[in-house]
Amino acid sequence: MTSHGTPSSLTRLPHSQPQTQTQTQPQPYDVVIIGGGAAGLSAAVVLGRARRSVVVVDSGQPRNAPADGVHSYLTRDGLRPAELVRLGQDEARSYGADFVAGRAVDSRRSAHGFTVTLDDGSTVSGRRLLVATGLVDELPDVPGLGDRWGRDVLHCPYCHGWEVRDQAIGILGTGPKSIHQALLFRQWSRNITLFLHGDMLDADGGISEQHGPTEAEWEQLAARGISVVIGPVAGLDVRDDALAGVRLAGGHVIPLQALVVAPTFTARTAFLAGLGLVSSPHPLGVGTHLDSDETGRVLSGGVVVPGVWAAGNATNLMAQVVVSAAAGLGVATMINSDLIAEELETAVAAYRHPFSAVQEARNSSSVLGDRRHGLDPQHTPAQQTPDDTVQTPHGQTS
Repeated sequence: MTSHGTPSSLTRLPHSQPQTQTQTQPQPYDVVIIGGGAAGLSAAVVLGRARRSVVVVDSGQPRNAPADGVHSYLTRDGLRPAELVRLGQDEARSYGADFVAGRAVDSRRSAHGFTVTLDDGSTVSGRRLLVATGLVDELPDVPGLGDRWGRDVLHCPYCHGWEVRDQAIGILGTGPKSIHQALLFRQWSRNITLFLHGDMLDADGGISEQHGPTEAEWEQLAARGISVVIGPVAGLDVRDDALAGVRLAGGHVIPLQALVVAPTFTARTAFLAGLGLVSSPHPLGVGTHLDSDETGRVLSGGVVVPGVWAAGNATNLMAQVVVSAAAGLGVATMINSDLIAEELETAVAAYRHPFSAVQEARNSSSVLGDRRHGLDPQHTPAQQTPDDTVQTPHGQTS
């Protein structure tokens, strides 16, 4: 089935209000959601319950896939990320949402509102576009970090702090914010070691005057009993599929059970270039995000971009899973209100001028497309001019 511009392999579930369509112009969805994580799925459920037609495009590569479980999510603590996605998909489908497997590579404005192109060349169209693509964690350049990411290489104490409580925890100090991480994780363990690395060191391997700890920070670290080791860190010591320590450039190994790093957060927004949208630097200097207002409307240069919305980590880099889910709910209600306002304006105009030429032309175009008035625009006969003559069967002219 190829309705709504979706791939023929997609099976559409019955919707409470099926959309009519013509062969020449598939009816667009009310909302196209790019990203099927907590924010996107939550929005799909809310919009489905609002009797909106919704399609969710997802590449199947959630940011938290390496983690053993989702935490600080009321009633869902410890649930595996893949299971949360499965449950969310089932719930959204129960309200009529469609799902398309793929990665968005381009998006453009169209007669429908928006048309998004996927990596297989297929397209989906909708009246509104919700960006819920999340972000990519770009890890420091230390061999082995990626293999342990989300397991015993961590970054968020509220996601994983309880699981590493009272363990030997190292902080990979790549910048001034690493000192904040060390002081923060001290709440979960007394055994904290800060490794000065990257920008915290100068070219000669000494402590950087610009990016190393300040005098006040040295005092804070000492007051909390946090050890400081001058790196750099060259790699990890992994034994029996578990982190055992970090290896310094000089070869010395410091025993550890968990290592905290500070990734660069990069919002997944490359597919929005066709709309003239790019990510902007985050005010805290932790990466890039899609700027949006308090209702979720995407901003470009501080100006609202009509019809484009964002929820979750694509716009809020710090949001945990439950916060992203809540954002998806909130933005979905705003999108539904926006659609209602547009439909109300159209209905009032039709009520005031039910038989206007403009309204009839719109109705004809919407229902029949190129077949309106029974004429094929490719074969419309030339109009007759006053000077043209027509020969009758009796040789008379008219």
